[in-house]
Amino acid sequence: MQKVYDRAYFDKWYRDEKHRVGSRDALRRKVAMAVAMAEFYLGREIRNVLDAGCGEGAWHAPLKALRPKARYLGLDSSEYAVARWGRSRNLRLATFGQIGQQRFDERFDLVVCADVLHYVPTAELKRGLDGLTDQLEGLAFIEVYTTADHLVGDMIGFKRRTPAWYRQTFAEAGLMPVGSHGWVGARQAPWVTSMESPQA
Repeated sequence: MQKVYDRAYFDKWYRDEKHRVGSRDALRRKVAMAVAMAEFYLGREIRNVLDAGCGEGAWHAPLKALRPKARYLGLDSSEYAVARWGRSRNLRLATFGQIGQQRFDERFDLVVCADVLHYVPTAELKRGLDGLTDQLEGLAFIEVYTTADHLVGDMIGFKRRTPAWYRQTFAEAGLMPVGSHGWVGARQAPWVTSMESPQA
């Protein structure tokens, strides 16, 4: 059975007190951390954000609260989310794999892919990751969970991959870890000192 990201799905996992695993405060702190990390490596405030697998665009409001002038673009495969929030939150319809073929007029200071990749099939993940890396100017915040993590929440379609698998796959895509789900690409990697990266 194909997973459907409709209103019922988002109501259950993001709003229902019995099922949701995050809170607005936790999201606000996560967004602030990702923005601060991106700006640290860029040496300036972020100007734009790409949110890959954005769902309803939950990052939009906390990002705008921190950086009102930053341009936000969300991509998601949910027809419901894009129809409901597309205009007000600048969401567009796209699967993760399609990011491999899409190119934009500018690279992105912050690329967000939060709680997405562990549901994406391997071939699609690798296609999309190549496009994501190519369009990265500053920091990619890639929140992913593995076989080593204690998990709660939506386990339907969860791809059980090891931490080593993700590290190798991200490295092959040209990404370097800088901690706390943060990754930099070729444009920032030369400036990363040895103790900033867990792989050094």
